[in-house]
Amino acid sequence: MASFATLAPLAPQTTTKTFTSSFTTTSPTISSWPLFSKKCSLNNSLKHKVSCNADNSFDRRNVLLGLGGLAGAVNLSSIPSSAAAPIAAPDISKCGTKSLSGFKQVEDTATVKGTPTGGDCCPPDSSQILDFQFPKNQAFKIRPAAHLLSPKYIAKFNLAIKRMKELPEDDPRNFLQQARIHCAYCNGAYTQSSSGFPDIEIQIHNSWLFFPFHRWYLYFYERILGSLINDPTFALPFWNWDTPAGMTIPKYFKDPKSALYDPKRNPYHLNAVVDLGFDGKDKDTTDIEKVKNNLGIMYRYMVTNATDPEGFFGKPYRAGSSSAGSGSIEQNPHVPVHRWVGDPREANGENLGNFYSAGRDTLFYCHHSNVDRMWSLWKMMGGKHVDINDPDYLNTSFVFYDENKNLVRVYVKDSLLTKKLGYDYQRVDVPWLKSKPVPRAPRSGIARKLAGTVKQTNDVSFPVKLDKIMKVLVPRPKKSRSKKEKEDREELLIIDGITYDSEKYVKFDVYVNDEDDKEASSPDQSEFVGSFAQLPHKHKGKMESKASFRAGLTELLEDLEADDDDNVLLTLVPKSGCEDITLENIFIVFA
Repeated sequence: MASFATLAPLAPQTTTKTFTSSFTTTSPTISSWPLFSKKCSLNNSLKHKVSCNADNSFDRRNVLLGLGGLAGAVNLSSIPSSAAAPIAAPDISKCGTKSLSGFKQVEDTATVKGTPTGGDCCPPDSSQILDFQFPKNQAFKIRPAAHLLSPKYIAKFNLAIKRMKELPEDDPRNFLQQARIHCAYCNGAYTQSSSGFPDIEIQIHNSWLFFPFHRWYLYFYERILGSLINDPTFALPFWNWDTPAGMTIPKYFKDPKSALYDPKRNPYHLNAVVDLGFDGKDKDTTDIEKVKNNLGIMYRYMVTNATDPEGFFGKPYRAGSSSAGSGSIEQNPHVPVHRWVGDPREANGENLGNFYSAGRDTLFYCHHSNVDRMWSLWKMMGGKHVDINDPDYLNTSFVFYDENKNLVRVYVKDSLLTKKLGYDYQRVDVPWLKSKPVPRAPRSGIARKLAGTVKQTNDVSFPVKLDKIMKVLVPRPKKSRSKKEKEDREELLIIDGITYDSEKYVKFDVYVNDEDDKEASSPDQSEFVGSFAQLPHKHKGKMESKASFRAGLTELLEDLEADDDDNVLLTLVPKSGCEDITLENIFIVFA
């Protein structure tokens, strides 16, 4: 694996581009940085210089990413002053945990104060809420790659978590009280009562709220840790699972004597290369093959399936509605990594393998630190890679406890720039940008060849169950589009109305023009479109949830030499928890 560890730095480029639509704001400036070597460690904050020279001639896949929020710029002057229906921060005094009664009650055996049972989600209440203000003269933090930490930094991290675990059980900064925050926001403990809908839950997954909620959550968690060790420069490490050198759990998380240790992790994965497409069963592949597949997954979900804001962030989620569609990175690798770490010996895949218990594993925060880093990297890619400019999104609010035990109301609009929040990410290599999947074989004409033996979607009686492999021909609204048409509008595959059991880990894989029934294409091959994946959670006492899947086809069909075909052959392969999945529709659109 050593050959995968680093890449030569790309030629420096800088650019500023603007894209105009109902979603857009001014996009960020791109600037390249030298790569850090595998041997480097971080002890001190890094000095930054940002280049802002205009140059619009660039290929987004050939730009070295890594500036995070430092170079980002958002024009908020275009935001309407009034919002139609943003989701308001929950009234935490009305927090309820009955929705978790379906989960087997499992005691957490960690030796920390405030240990809750498996069904308890509610953090302490407060009668006073403060509105967030950006701190004055805040120390700027650099979040380091977890696999590159120095012994000194590891000791600091361990001490901060140790002190958090030692806080009194009724202290909102207590380790498990903080874990309850994630549990409450994603398992139906909070409702939209503050928005006038007391019977509709708040769910921060499976929508455009996924990224901003977790950014705020980590922001306050990081501030609490820093205050407990009197170090305002302390920053949460990010688990760098998108580069080969970082694709294993760092060894200091595996020391039973450390505060960073969690006994509820998959024992077979403690020293293994992570599987960013994990479907619940370990594959018979080598480490080199795992790395190649991981890099292919990263390219697919950061580039091919994230060509615009909805593709990356997820579907809109407004007051009075339910969340119904996650963005690319939330689907993969976010969900599979959760399940890969979670312990299969536990009743519900605790800790990281289930939303209600995920925050009890310290690795959760490093995992999500890297997820947050993906937001920063994605915005560096130019074109339509911009923050959402919808007032219902920007004016959605949450509440969190700060380092002084104050309950603070925050808004999505204040989370868009990491620089304003006082942090950035260590510069490391981004090898998946050069890991574009390649075709197993040219795939043109496959749909014509199978006409008469495989049904078209027009002939399918929806909804259909996905309890076995499904093949269907999907008509394309237009073929052989011009270069300009492709630049203006992406060809998208939509699988709509996916109904599934929310208490199960659910995953199915999607392939285009893959004829082989015996061996599906791997994630480093063009035929692999992506995966639908959902982590177990509860909501309002029901087991049934509904979502959608969305994937980009423009580049993929070019690579398969199938751009002139009238239809595409779609293959859906159930992997986990798909016994009761139904699909309402499958179609292709341009957007």
